[in-house]
Amino acid sequence: MQAIAQRSLYRARRAIEGVVRRTPLVASPALGRVAGGDVRLKLENLQLTGAFKARGAASALSALDERARATGVIAVSTGNHGRAVATVAGRLGVPATVCVSGRVPRHKIEALRATGCELVVVGDSQDEAEAHARELMERRGLTLVHPFDDPAVIAGQGTLGLEVLEEAPEVRCAVVPLSGGGLIAGVAVALKAADPAVRVIGVSMERGPAMARSLRAGRPVATPEEATLADSLQGGIGERNRYTFDLVRELVDEVVLVSEAAIARAMRFAFEHDRQVLEGAGAVGIAALLEGAIRPPEGATVVVCSGGNVGADAFLRVLADAEAVDPVPIGSAPGTGPA
Repeated sequence: MQAIAQRSLYRARRAIEGVVRRTPLVASPALGRVAGGDVRLKLENLQLTGAFKARGAASALSALDERARATGVIAVSTGNHGRAVATVAGRLGVPATVCVSGRVPRHKIEALRATGCELVVVGDSQDEAEAHARELMERRGLTLVHPFDDPAVIAGQGTLGLEVLEEAPEVRCAVVPLSGGGLIAGVAVALKAADPAVRVIGVSMERGPAMARSLRAGRPVATPEEATLADSLQGGIGERNRYTFDLVRELVDEVVLVSEAAIARAMRFAFEHDRQVLEGAGAVGIAALLEGAIRPPEGATVVVCSGGNVGADAFLRVLADAEAVDPVPIGSAPGTGPA
């Protein structure tokens, strides 16, 4: 918690006010009956650009000096972070470039194009896209808005935790999607500062869970990406990770992995019982509860539904048969190169 203090979350909230939305926290009686407890959903799928990433992007962009705003920013993304950066940058009049890999689903590519940013589709992994982004950053003098390993981004994501505390001060457990760790680190800082006994549980997919493997190894390790419904959770944490690895190791109580079939069932469950459209990454917490991998403690359990940016075709396949759905295919984005 030393790297990110709770007061930085309050500063971030003041900075992003009027840019991001305060999202609903709603009870899910159906999920509570299955899991056995008081379960509530934090609906970040209703956030600006359809995912929690708007919080961190707005926090980081608000901290830029005039030179950086004039020169522009660059982001590397599996879709949601880049869309958030490009959207917020557009509102602030800041030029934005976004680099993504060829694994990013087509609907996320099209959503990025619609922001008007300079879009570069390059490589076959998040790590390759990041390497290209860093080359452009050095060549053009751009400012990198990191998707997770940045104090301003972590503080922005942590504003979600502040909202949970204000609406459900009785929270005893938070179930949070886990990828690079920016979201869960920020949420954990908020909740643990209020009450160290609150359990914070990270959930990722079984296919290529970079943070989970790094925690097991005791250090950041390279993790090959695999096709998954939870495509927003793909990508490594960086072998030179400065903040999120240590924060997750210090503050997160448990990490759970869920299968592709469990993610699909959770997406269908959220739609049928709570009328929420969630992408795979946004449904992993629900999946863990449905599978019995997490048992809610006494008191309120908050499940963060981190995003709803799922393509229509993929979502309809899940609704048609949540037991036999293929993950997002590799290379589903249109060709490579500048766009």
